[in-house]
Amino acid sequence: MLLVRVAAIAVPASVTALPQQSRDARGRLVLASGEGSAPVHAVAGPGRLLCGVGGRAEEPGQAWLELTAPALLEHERHAPIELPAGWYRVVRRRGYLPAPLGGSAEF
Repeated sequence: MLLVRVAAIAVPASVTALPQQSRDARGRLVLASGEGSAPVHAVAGPGRLLCGVGGRAEEPGQAWLELTAPALLEHERHAPIELPAGWYRVVRRRGYLPAPLGGSAEF
């Protein structure tokens, strides 16, 4: 997963009309999740996650994160990353490994 910081003036007007994603049971905005019980990238701070196709950040399409105050990006496999307030475009990155090495993987 990649977060691209975007100046508020550069956020397309259509973004604010996208469906807002609900928070998970722990009150976090889930930006990307693995399969099954795999770790997730999530933000617990104040803000909103707006998602295009399917209304979920991991669906193909567009996802935008607006933080109204600094927040921490959390993941079980690395230390939290502090994010300044502002707008971010959420880019889900995937890779493909041809068989027999194994199907697809998230980077």
